[in-house]
Amino acid sequence: MTMLEQETLSLSSQKTSGHFLKRIYDWVLSWANTPYGVPVLVILAFAEASFFPIPPDVLLIALSLARPRHALRYALAATIGSVCGGILGYGIGYGVWSIAADWFYTYVPGFTPELFRRVGDLFTRYDFWTVFAAGFTPIPYKVFTISAGAFGINLPIFIVASLISRALRFYLIAAFLRIYGERARIFIERYFNLLTMLALLLVVAVLVIWNFFPHN
Repeated sequence: MTMLEQETLSLSSQKTSGHFLKRIYDWVLSWANTPYGVPVLVILAFAEASFFPIPPDVLLIALSLARPRHALRYALAATIGSVCGGILGYGIGYGVWSIAADWFYTYVPGFTPELFRRVGDLFTRYDFWTVFAAGFTPIPYKVFTISAGAFGINLPIFIVASLISRALRFYLIAAFLRIYGERARIFIERYFNLLTMLALLLVVAVLVIWNFFPHN
């Protein structure tokens, strides 16, 4: 079982079995061998940013391996879908969270009151950087998008941070697959979360150094 698959299955709640998520995972992958792979990737990225449990990475990897020359195009499709879906998630948090919260806590894997509060605390302290970091963590992206709306994060800031972070994530995957093919798939499935966290730490270190030392 791959790391991406394990990560997906590990998000299951007591009322949503890992077997059920595995079936959804396989169903998502089956679209890679059809003419509708790209539209489904956009829809999947859109849905995952607000309620769907399977990350678009799995279909992005499958499509990019099948047609490496188009990998960056697939990354663009995933980015557009994810950012638009993030706006929907923001709207859910901003407009209907008071009546939708119980449904999400009960039926959406990985969505818990504790995690929601933790993300909310991050938003009150870092706003832009919390959304930016969301693209590099194993925490479901939907938790960040809905929390951003619920806690009233500035919408333009949210959109810009989402665009940058999601594009970096998807283009990093696509670039690795375009250059290294199957070898990149194995590496990504085993170490991608670690790689993205290291990249995030590097960005943070650069920003800290930039702000610490005086410059003209």
